[in-house]
Amino acid sequence: MRIFTIGYEATTTGEFIAALQGAGVKRVIDVRAVANSRRPGFSKTPLRNALAEAGIEYVHLRALGTPAAGREAARKGRHEDLKRIYAGQLELPEAIAAGAQMVELAREKPSALLCYERDPAGCHRTLLLAAVAPHAEVVDLFA
Repeated sequence: MRIFTIGYEATTTGEFIAALQGAGVKRVIDVRAVANSRRPGFSKTPLRNALAEAGIEYVHLRALGTPAAGREAARKGRHEDLKRIYAGQLELPEAIAAGAQMVELAREKPSALLCYERDPAGCHRTLLLAAVAPHAEVVDLFA
Protein backbone atom coordinates (compact mmCIF):
# COMPACT_ATOMS: atom_id res chain seq x y z
CA MET A 1 0.00 0.00 0.00
CA ARG A 2 1.22 3.48 -0.88
CA ILE A 3 0.08 6.48 1.13
CA PHE A 4 0.96 10.10 0.61
CA THR A 5 1.38 12.80 3.23
CA ILE A 6 1.20 16.55 2.81
CA GLY A 7 1.38 19.60 5.04
CA TYR A 8 -0.08 22.96 4.09
CA GLU A 9 2.34 25.16 6.03
CA ALA A 10 3.59 28.01 3.80
CA THR A 11 1.49 27.14 0.74
CA THR A 12 -1.68 28.25 -0.99
CA THR A 13 -4.70 26.10 -1.70
CA GLY A 14 -3.88 26.26 -5.41
CA GLU A 15 -0.33 24.98 -4.89
CA PHE A 16 -1.60 22.38 -2.45
CA ILE A 17 -4.22 21.02 -4.85
CA ALA A 18 -1.73 21.06 -7.74
CA ALA A 19 0.69 18.91 -5.69
CA LEU A 20 -2.09 16.43 -4.91
CA GLN A 21 -3.23 16.26 -8.53
CA GLY A 22 0.34 15.88 -9.75
CA ALA A 23 0.74 12.82 -7.53
CA GLY A 24 -2.61 11.32 -8.57
CA VAL A 25 -4.18 11.67 -5.11
CA LYS A 26 -7.94 11.01 -5.15
CA ARG A 27 -8.68 11.37 -1.41
CA VAL A 28 -7.37 13.61 1.37
CA ILE A 29 -7.55 12.17 4.87
CA ASP A 30 -7.41 15.06 7.31
CA VAL A 31 -5.70 13.88 10.50
CA ARG A 32 -5.94 17.16 12.42
CA ALA A 33 -7.68 17.09 15.78
CA VAL A 34 -9.07 20.54 14.97
CA ALA A 35 -9.84 21.11 11.30
CA ASN A 36 -9.66 24.89 11.55
CA SER A 37 -6.82 26.99 10.23
CA ARG A 38 -5.70 30.58 10.17
CA ARG A 39 -4.39 29.93 6.67
CA PRO A 40 -7.07 30.91 4.16
CA GLY A 41 -8.76 27.93 2.54
CA PHE A 42 -7.50 25.25 4.91
CA SER A 43 -10.36 25.07 7.40
CA LYS A 44 -12.57 22.02 6.96
CA THR A 45 -15.47 23.35 4.87
CA PRO A 46 -13.56 25.60 2.43
CA LEU A 47 -10.91 22.90 2.01
CA ARG A 48 -13.49 20.17 1.40
CA ASN A 49 -15.20 22.41 -1.19
CA ALA A 50 -11.96 23.27 -3.01
CA LEU A 51 -10.92 19.61 -3.08
CA ALA A 52 -14.36 18.57 -4.39
CA GLU A 53 -14.04 21.09 -7.24
CA ALA A 54 -10.72 19.40 -8.10
CA GLY A 55 -12.29 15.92 -7.98
CA ILE A 56 -10.61 14.95 -4.71
CA GLU A 57 -12.59 13.42 -1.85
CA TYR A 58 -12.16 14.74 1.72
CA VAL A 59 -12.43 12.68 4.92
CA HIS A 60 -11.74 14.03 8.43
CA LEU A 61 -10.53 11.48 11.00
CA ARG A 62 -10.40 13.70 14.08
CA ALA A 63 -9.45 10.84 16.43
CA LEU A 64 -6.08 10.57 14.65
CA GLY A 65 -5.21 14.18 15.46
CA THR A 66 -2.74 15.33 18.06
CA PRO A 67 -4.13 16.38 21.45
CA ALA A 68 -3.49 19.98 22.54
CA ALA A 69 -0.47 19.01 24.66
CA GLY A 70 1.07 17.24 21.68
CA ARG A 71 0.50 20.24 19.41
CA GLU A 72 2.20 22.45 21.98
CA ALA A 73 5.16 20.07 22.20
CA ALA A 74 5.47 20.07 18.40
CA ARG A 75 5.39 23.88 18.25
CA LYS A 76 8.17 24.03 20.83
CA GLY A 77 10.28 21.41 19.06
CA ARG A 78 9.91 18.85 21.87
CA HIS A 79 9.68 15.86 19.55
CA GLU A 80 10.11 13.22 22.28
CA ASP A 81 7.19 14.70 24.20
CA LEU A 82 5.11 14.72 21.01
CA LYS A 83 5.93 11.05 20.43
CA ARG A 84 4.92 10.09 23.99
CA ILE A 85 1.71 12.11 23.96
CA TYR A 86 0.67 10.91 20.52
CA ALA A 87 1.39 7.27 21.37
CA GLY A 88 -1.16 7.65 24.17
CA GLN A 89 -3.68 9.11 21.72
CA LEU A 90 -3.29 6.13 19.42
CA GLU A 91 -4.20 3.74 22.26
CA LEU A 92 -7.70 5.23 22.58
CA PRO A 93 -10.50 3.04 21.17
CA GLU A 94 -11.69 5.78 18.80
CA ALA A 95 -8.14 6.24 17.45
CA ILE A 96 -7.73 2.49 16.95
CA ALA A 97 -10.97 2.42 14.93
CA ALA A 98 -9.99 5.53 12.96
CA GLY A 99 -6.56 4.05 12.22
CA ALA A 100 -8.17 0.95 10.74
CA GLN A 101 -10.51 3.17 8.71
CA MET A 102 -7.54 5.22 7.46
CA VAL A 103 -5.77 2.09 6.21
CA GLU A 104 -8.92 0.86 4.46
CA LEU A 105 -9.48 4.25 2.81
CA ALA A 106 -5.87 4.35 1.61
CA ARG A 107 -6.22 0.88 0.11
CA GLU A 108 -9.34 1.92 -1.84
CA LYS A 109 -7.79 4.82 -3.74
CA PRO A 110 -4.66 7.00 -3.73
CA SER A 111 -4.88 8.97 -0.49
CA ALA A 112 -2.87 11.65 1.29
CA LEU A 113 -2.75 12.34 5.00
CA LEU A 114 -3.14 16.05 5.68
CA CYS A 115 -1.76 18.09 8.54
CA TYR A 116 -0.25 21.54 8.99
CA GLU A 117 3.50 20.93 9.22
CA ARG A 118 5.43 21.08 5.96
CA ASP A 119 8.21 18.83 7.27
CA PRO A 120 6.80 15.35 7.96
CA ALA A 121 9.68 14.63 10.37
CA GLY A 122 8.18 17.15 12.82
CA CYS A 123 4.59 16.05 12.37
CA HIS A 124 2.42 13.39 13.96
CA ARG A 125 1.48 12.00 10.54
CA THR A 126 4.88 10.28 10.42
CA LEU A 127 4.28 8.81 13.88
CA LEU A 128 0.79 7.76 12.82
CA LEU A 129 2.01 5.86 9.78
CA ALA A 130 4.81 4.18 11.71
CA ALA A 131 2.29 2.94 14.28
CA VAL A 132 -0.72 2.07 12.09
CA ALA A 133 0.71 1.26 8.66
CA PRO A 134 4.38 0.35 9.22
CA HIS A 135 4.68 -1.55 5.94
CA ALA A 136 3.13 1.16 3.75
CA GLU A 137 5.18 2.92 1.13
CA VAL A 138 5.10 6.55 2.30
CA VAL A 139 5.47 9.38 -0.20
CA ASP A 140 5.77 12.86 1.30
CA LEU A 141 4.45 15.60 -0.98
CA PHE A 142 5.50 19.23 -0.80
CA ALA A 143 3.37 22.06 -2.13
